[in-house]
Amino acid sequence: MNRRLLLGTALGSAVLPSVLRAQGGNWPLRPVRMIVPYPPGGATDVIARIYADHMGQTLGQPVVIENRPGASGNIGIDAVAKAAPDGYTIGAGTVSNFSINQYLYKSVPYDIERDLRPIALGWEFPNIAVVAPNKVPSTTLQEFIAWAKSRRGGITYGSTGVGTTTHLSSAMLFSRLGIEAVHVPYRGASQIQPALLSGDIDFAIDGVASYQALVEAGQIRALAVTSAERWPTLPAIPTMAEAGIENFVVTVWGGFVAPAATPDSVVERLNAALKATVDDAAQRERFARVGAKPVWTTAADATARAARERPMWRETIEKSGASAD
Repeated sequence: MNRRLLLGTALGSAVLPSVLRAQGGNWPLRPVRMIVPYPPGGATDVIARIYADHMGQTLGQPVVIENRPGASGNIGIDAVAKAAPDGYTIGAGTVSNFSINQYLYKSVPYDIERDLRPIALGWEFPNIAVVAPNKVPSTTLQEFIAWAKSRRGGITYGSTGVGTTTHLSSAMLFSRLGIEAVHVPYRGASQIQPALLSGDIDFAIDGVASYQALVEAGQIRALAVTSAERWPTLPAIPTMAEAGIENFVVTVWGGFVAPAATPDSVVERLNAALKATVDDAAQRERFARVGAKPVWTTAADATARAARERPMWRETIEKSGASAD
């Protein structure tokens, strides 16, 4: 037994330097797996596939998407955290994974700061505040606020689920304004839209891409976008600041992570491949078509963004009483 143990140790010691060398200038030597912790066809999945396609060309090896949905992304991100730190498994996470879930769940199977290292941020898009014009007699956000305050019993608002940015953004807004509002969670925009149109709910803050066509057709009225600047595909819609709500910039963003012990040289190669995607005009056009803005940052900037937003989301979750357990 001792001979086998010694032999195994010796072989492991011999293999390790070659693995580390492969993670340098020769990496990658085989396909890279990108875990998307959300279902196929959703915004994160679509955006991740744009990156994966172009990154494969840059790296010289395919980047293969593997969907691992569940628990607001916790299942997939946990799989990344527990993967071998050799660069061959990375993950596409959202603001929920970076800054929200640790406060929403009593227990999360990974520590985002200890078990993972950001590679870069990758995308961003605003939510949009919407009402149904045939049900809510408000043409501006200020008119809606006045109408909501006048309603005995308050108003109702929809979201894509407890603890999502669509839920917490509305909760943050109504808490700040002192408006009585009842949260009605749905499974996605496809359920929120008919609920608005039928009058089952009065209001929603949801992803801009899901509502652009309905806004342009006049079926849904957009009151404001939650980004710092007007959104290019809906230039007539004011920002929250322009609509009279200061210091309310709440966007949906995401980025890429690797297991914590992944070598610096590999993270740098991955970061450069992400930047090459953002710099490519054809890829930027693909992002525009799905309603997202491509973003590139350093790994340090991604870490800082996640840390900066955590207090805001923690406070909102505590005030709203939101819990996913």
